Amino acid sequence: MSGSQKVKVYEEVLQQVKAYIEEHHLSPGDKLPSERELSELLNVGRSSIREAFRALELLGLIETRRGEGTFMRTYRPYHMVELLSTFILHEARTKKELAAAKMMLELEVINKILPLLTEVHVEHLTNLVKGTTSEKEAHTLHHSFFQYLFEISGNELLNRMWQLIDGFANTVHDFSFSTSFYEKVLEEMERGKLNNLRSWYEKELNLSN
Repeated sequence: MSGSQKVKVYEEVLQQVKAYIEEHHLSPGDKLPSERELSELLNVGRSSIREAFRALELLGLIETRRGEGTFMRTYRPYHMVELLSTFILHEARTKKELAAAKMMLELEVINKILPLLTEVHVEHLTNLVKGTTSEKEAHTLHHSFFQYLFEISGNELLNRMWQLIDGFANTVHDFSFSTSFYEKVLEEMERGKLNNLRSWYEKELNLSN
């Protein structure tokens, strides 16, 4: 599926979820159907519902409670969702722009967590990389790896900015990194030397040209 097709599907699903909320007069505290239930009700893939939920949660419109489900937070007309989807998916339409934004945030969080890094952190990240044995796991490794770094940083605003860009970027493009990339990142982090990180990113994301 092309980037423009993915954008169209994503926007359509957001609109369907919005219409469902309005039609059922959901208000703060009300529970939303599960991903599976909404997928069946709206006749769209669960992955598309998941992306829509993720965007709405990042914007503070819904919240997921572990073991309970997904609930409405402060609800108002979705002008913000529509604005962000238009801005990020239409204005920042090239892969290079999205990749550069991701890279800047991810390099920043690596710099921020270096003084906080412990052996326990390194062991957890190493296990994440070594435990990646399938194509599906490789596809989610980047998010898991950097989500952990943002959690270590304790910077919630930076974390939300990254999650928003990462989520939209992967909706439009398939950003993939080699396992050796994470091994190199870990090696540099342990040594406390970040001289080569930018060039490795640019090579992985084809930003050097």
